[in-house]
Amino acid sequence: MLFTDDIILIDETRGRVNARLEIWRQTLESKGFKLSRPKTEYLECKLSDGMLEEEVEVKIGTQVISKRYSFKYLGSIIHGNREIDKDATHRIGAGYLRWRLASGVLYDKNVPLGLKGKLYKMVVRPIILYGAECCPVKKSHV
Repeated sequence: MLFTDDIILIDETRGRVNARLEIWRQTLESKGFKLSRPKTEYLECKLSDGMLEEEVEVKIGTQVISKRYSFKYLGSIIHGNREIDKDATHRIGAGYLRWRLASGVLYDKNVPLGLKGKLYKMVVRPIILYGAECCPVKKSHV
């Protein structure tokens, strides 16, 4: 393995995330790998409104890690505020792009309707619905 990408460390407090990051860094470096500090970012998800944490910065060693409010992971846009509006919009756009790429076949009068339906079900719809089984969908998204 030459490199690894998209690793997630999860914990309930920033202090414990710092501890996990340090263990992860030490483990990688003991195996001859290097943790890319400029590419490392974190997303804070407020899952309960009652917990307030002191202002602890997330760090690797002495370098402060930049905070993101959303990021793309495995094709989905994840937000710290539990909203999925941007992800739903992104999915619809990706599905529309596939629709446009397949429009030559979908609008061709010589292609049987059943084949067009299969193409839609196999190419367009999975892109729109990818990951949707894990998201709480609102009426506006439907």
